[in-house]
Amino acid sequence: MRIHRMTVLLAIPAVMTLSGCGYNRIQTLDEQANSANHDIQTQLQRRADLVPNLVSTVKGVAKQELEVFTNVANARAKLAGAVQTGDPHQMAEANDQLTTSLGRLLVITENYPQLKSDQAFLRLQDELTGTENRIATSRNDYNAAVKEYNSYIRTFPQAITAKVVGAKPREYFEGAASAQTAPTVDFSKPTAPASAPATSNP
Repeated sequence: MRIHRMTVLLAIPAVMTLSGCGYNRIQTLDEQANSANHDIQTQLQRRADLVPNLVSTVKGVAKQELEVFTNVANARAKLAGAVQTGDPHQMAEANDQLTTSLGRLLVITENYPQLKSDQAFLRLQDELTGTENRIATSRNDYNAAVKEYNSYIRTFPQAITAKVVGAKPREYFEGAASAQTAPTVDFSKPTAPASAPATSNP
C-alpha cells in the first residue's frame, strides 16, 4: 500500500512536468492536423467518385478517345488508393496526376460542341469545380495546422517533451507547383463554325 502511494506521488510531478513542457498542447495540435488531413481525404475521395460519371458522359460522344479515358481511369484509381493510406505526399502526388489527366480530358471535349449543352456534363463540371475549391481550402487548413504543430515541437522546452513522447514533424500536403490550380475549360465560349471550303468562280 505504501509502495503504491509512493508511485502515485512520484507520478504527479512527472505529469505536471510534461504538461508544463507542452505535452497537452502537442496532443491538441497533432489532433488538429489529423482532423484537417481527414478533411482532405474526404474531398479527394469525393473528387475520385465524380470522375467515373464525367468520363461516362464524355464517352457517350467521344468513344474514340480511349487513351485519354484510360489515363483518367488509372489516375483516378491511384488517387482512391492514396486516400486510403492517408499519406499527405502520396495523396498530393496522386491528385496532381488526376488533375493532369482531367485537364487533357476537358481539352478534348472542346472538339464536341454537343457537350456544352449536355446538362449532366455541365452539372458534373460544376461539382468538380466546387470539389477542387474545397480541396484547396482543406489543403491550406491542413498545412497551416502542420506548420503550427511542427514549429511548436521544435521550440524549447517543448522539443524535449516531443522527443520523450516520440512526436515527430508532420509532412505537408504539397503537390507540384504546376498543379496547384486545376485546369478548367470555359464552356460559355461558343465554338467558331468551321470555315466553308473556298469555291472557285467558273
